[in-house]
Amino acid sequence: MQKNTKAMSKILIEVCSYSVQSAITAQQAGAYRVELCSGPLQGGLTPSYGEIKHARKSLSIKLHVIIRPRCGDFCYSALELDTMKSDIENAKQLGADGIAIGVLTEDGMIDEKRMKELIKHAQPMSVTFHRAFDCTSNPFDALKQLTELGIERVLTSGMKNSVDEGRTNLIKLSEAAEDKIIIMPGGGVNEKNIISLASATKAKEFHLSGKSIIKSKALYKNADVSFNAGYEIPDYDYVESNKEKIKQVVELVNKI
Repeated sequence: MQKNTKAMSKILIEVCSYSVQSAITAQQAGAYRVELCSGPLQGGLTPSYGEIKHARKSLSIKLHVIIRPRCGDFCYSALELDTMKSDIENAKQLGADGIAIGVLTEDGMIDEKRMKELIKHAQPMSVTFHRAFDCTSNPFDALKQLTELGIERVLTSGMKNSVDEGRTNLIKLSEAAEDKIIIMPGGGVNEKNIISLASATKAKEFHLSGKSIIKSKALYKNADVSFNAGYEIPDYDYVESNKEKIKQVVELVNKI
């Protein structure tokens, strides 16, 4: 499995980017790696073929692609699994360095059988287990399973809504990992908490979005139609990475 060649004494920043432009912004801000996604309102879904293609063409830094066919739980049908395999093949052919995946059983454990299938399709790309991990019923057993499967890293907020709430669990997970698997905190990482989180968890990789809401340029808006009902982002507006937010985090960790 592909490993990072950059010195691991330095803290690496992965930016969750919801567009090619956001990925470019992340690179300009000093990110080590981009996780390309679509669907910010759904927690991240598989980006399109075109998004992956143009992100790869635009980036010199590492590019990982989330493979998540729908929102909701992480218990997938056979058809959804086949879709994920096809998306993995696309990512590989387009030059992605890695993927982020996560499949669980109905009782909240790692679906080892299906994970093995996806990992096999992903080779030789790096594989991250995404925040489906935070939905496991026994995270420490799950961590052991993922280590044995050969997963390179786990993205987690410590089984809470944010890394600040999950800090205690993140410390315990980092200790349990014993340097056999990377624990990458993510979910609310920002310039205000990165230093204290790095000190407490000893983590060498962090995941953040550094996002801002971009106001729509549309002059006409139909107030009787809503596509974002129930979400925090107003209709017509959208999410992009904020260069200054990411840059602040990168500069802070570079001083550690």
